Amino acid sequence: MQTPAAFEYERATSLDGAIASLQRLGPEARVIAGGHSLLPMMKLRLANPEHLIDINDLAELAYIRREGDEIRVGALTRHVDLLKSALLAEHLPLVRDAEEVIADPVVRNRGTIGGALCQADPAEDLSAVCAAVGATLVVRGLDGERVLTMQEFHRGPYETAVGEAEMLTEVRVPLQDGAGSAYEKVERRVGDWAVAASAAAVRIEGGSIAQAGIALTAVGSTVTSDRAQESLAGQAPSEEAFAAAAGLAAEDCSPTSDQRGSEEYKRHLARELTLRALRTATARALREEN
Repeated sequence: MQTPAAFEYERATSLDGAIASLQRLGPEARVIAGGHSLLPMMKLRLANPEHLIDINDLAELAYIRREGDEIRVGALTRHVDLLKSALLAEHLPLVRDAEEVIADPVVRNRGTIGGALCQADPAEDLSAVCAAVGATLVVRGLDGERVLTMQEFHRGPYETAVGEAEMLTEVRVPLQDGAGSAYEKVERRVGDWAVAASAAAVRIEGGSIAQAGIALTAVGSTVTSDRAQESLAGQAPSEEAFAAAAGLAAEDCSPTSDQRGSEEYKRHLARELTLRALRTATARALREEN
């Protein structure tokens, strides 16, 4: 049986205390909540932190609530709570779309949105979801908070803008009238990592597409296709417009061939899944507008 290297363990009792511990212990300290990404890496000796700071008692970071024109989600919110949230189902249905195909009940009961985003895995679902809906992320350190876009937060595969003595604390998603969203994913088996997936968000105003967000996962680093998004602005919703945008999104991604499929197959999926996500997101937006 593979076992991790020896490490020191402490259980945080407050957010400020956890951040202070990160500051005191230095770069070899890691925060742990669900542990579904970190622990397997530790068992394989791909990660060897000297200290683990358990934040599971920080109830202040576990919430889903509306504040003004935003929905705010604490970083310690579990996948299962995202899946069951009536607030998210009403305003951000792509979250439920994604959560229904993330892993299995064991992972969903323990894994957190903060852990998923901070892992920055190119095949991770919620990064594409957050990118498509224009989410911003709150990162907190001893000197205060920073609010980052998804593009600023994710610096590359498995790399984020979170500093050594900082923690991701909150995800903020703007709410807009006439908006709809959807997530489409192909996986080899239930709960598996995506072969390819696409998140789409659309806002309808006066019968035209006023704004669109498109983000792909598992086809390179999480891809937000500016060309695809811009091509839809001002267009009347139509199959032709969706197909053109989906084609641009597929061109802008960078899949690689592996055991899950060839580059050609993944690019085909990127196009088809984006097309499906746009159809569903637009149908939901039109219902919202009416």
